[in-house]
Amino acid sequence: MKLTTALLFSSMILFSKASAEPLKVGDQAPVVSALTDTGTTLNLGEVYQANRYTVVWFYPRALTGGCTAQGCSLRDASAELTQFGAAVIGVSTDSIEKQKEFKAVNHFPFPLLADTDKLVVKAFGQSVMMMASRECYVIKGGKVVYKDTGVTGRQAANVLAFLASDKN
Repeated sequence: MKLTTALLFSSMILFSKASAEPLKVGDQAPVVSALTDTGTTLNLGEVYQANRYTVVWFYPRALTGGCTAQGCSLRDASAELTQFGAAVIGVSTDSIEKQKEFKAVNHFPFPLLADTDKLVVKAFGQSVMMMASRECYVIKGGKVVYKDTGVTGRQAANVLAFLASDKN
């Protein structure tokens, strides 16, 4: 009985450390750094300060169908996003090498974070048990102002619709 209780308790502690409370609209955006596809460190807090909006999109695996559709929708809308003052950052738990290949194959004009240690994923309230979940956040003034979950090919359309409606 004591062994079962100890195992259950240990599992609960492990699970609680594996996921944080998911971010919601109105929450403070996490300030965290990670390596990009070029191997340089990018601090998200600095990106938030330098841009009117920051679009942070998470995807499970580089070079897969849904992730490619999600990224390409944002790539194809990059000129419009730039007109709104938005910087775009992609995040997955893939290696720098895989992110570099994903970016090159799809001609992405924005950096991709190689969150192999899952610090960014955890900071945004995702589970760190496996890979990043498909989500997109729009940050303005250091706060989450929009969140989109599970979207692939319409990711950019959803973000652009939000940006067009944002009156603040």
